[in-house]
Amino acid sequence: MLFHETVVLAQSEHKKTCEKVEVLKECAKMVDYSKWDNIEVSDDEDETHPNIDTPSLFRWRHQARLDREEEARKEKESVASQSLQAKVKLEQTKKQLEELKTSGDTEQEKLAKIQSELQDLELQNKKWREKEAELENKEKLTPWNVDTLSKDGFSKTRINKDAPKVEDLTEEERSERQATFVKKHEKNIKKYGMHKRWDDSGAFLQDHMELVCEETANYLVIWAIDLQVEDKTALMEQVAHQVIVMQFILELAKSLKRDPRSCIKPFFTKIKSADKQYMESFYEELNLFKGRIRKKAQERIDRAMKEADEEMERERQARLGPGGLDPVEVFETLPKELQACFESKDISLLQKMIGDMEPSEAEYHMKRCVDSGLWVPGGGASEGNAGEQEKGPEGDAGAGSEEPTYESV
Repeated sequence: MLFHETVVLAQSEHKKTCEKVEVLKECAKMVDYSKWDNIEVSDDEDETHPNIDTPSLFRWRHQARLDREEEARKEKESVASQSLQAKVKLEQTKKQLEELKTSGDTEQEKLAKIQSELQDLELQNKKWREKEAELENKEKLTPWNVDTLSKDGFSKTRINKDAPKVEDLTEEERSERQATFVKKHEKNIKKYGMHKRWDDSGAFLQDHMELVCEETANYLVIWAIDLQVEDKTALMEQVAHQVIVMQFILELAKSLKRDPRSCIKPFFTKIKSADKQYMESFYEELNLFKGRIRKKAQERIDRAMKEADEEMERERQARLGPGGLDPVEVFETLPKELQACFESKDISLLQKMIGDMEPSEAEYHMKRCVDSGLWVPGGGASEGNAGEQEKGPEGDAGAGSEEPTYESV
């Protein structure tokens, strides 16, 4: 009986052991160890021939591997960038097609052209997705090495996440701060305003974080209006684009209650990810802003023209003669012969010309000259020949009037 119990106990223990082995096998199946089968060993672990310069060989191997990795990285970035551009262009074309359909434009040729472009862009997007998948598979098949075997769990840069204090400044203090900031950073602000690519703008702001503020946006807005006033529409649209970039960064910082400088990288990461809703929001705000710029520029032009007209009217009022006529306007309506007399200040020739005219015509022109101040009867009374009688402009001698004079225009 004792022997039988011992056998049963042994069988029970064996069964438990087998069950544990099965469990371990199942666990082993759940973990994929195949990725460890193809690891590129460290460059300095190989045994080399005694006649070979081992350090030089290891350095060459290491550099060759780094070159391969750099080339693969550049190829991946290039494909990602071009794929992103294709996605953005595809979305813009779809939007353009929808607007064309909703606007009721029945021009079939234009509609067919856009539909054809849309098909080409969809085909291009498909090719870029396939290329990205191909590169991803190629990357998975690349052997691990000492540099890629492990990576940082995370990497973070902290820049004063507390929200900046809102300063209560007067208009005069704000203007002074704006002028000081522009005087110090105007050159870099203009450089930023001319960047067209996302990567270039992001890199430039990372190198010049002091530009991420309201003062930069204010300067760019004024510059955009100036460009539109000068009819430089293309440059205005470029600067307007950078204004919206700056405003989106500042709004992101405000919503996260963080320092705007810490939001540079998050904004450009988000905008380059081609998030449809975010991109639509960005370009919608950009189009509205460009419309406001055009309106402000037109208002400035209209205001300048109105001020110029008012200034001309003030000058005209100041020129009016005793009869309320403008000497410039009267002079321009005179016959050429009389204009020449006034320009040369030849009184005798003027008298002769007046004498040769019809009396009614001569009286009409001379009355307008007197009313505008071009001709001042008796204007020579204060001069040395005040007592001397001279002929008047009509040629009547001894009429008792002093020598006529006139004012030059």
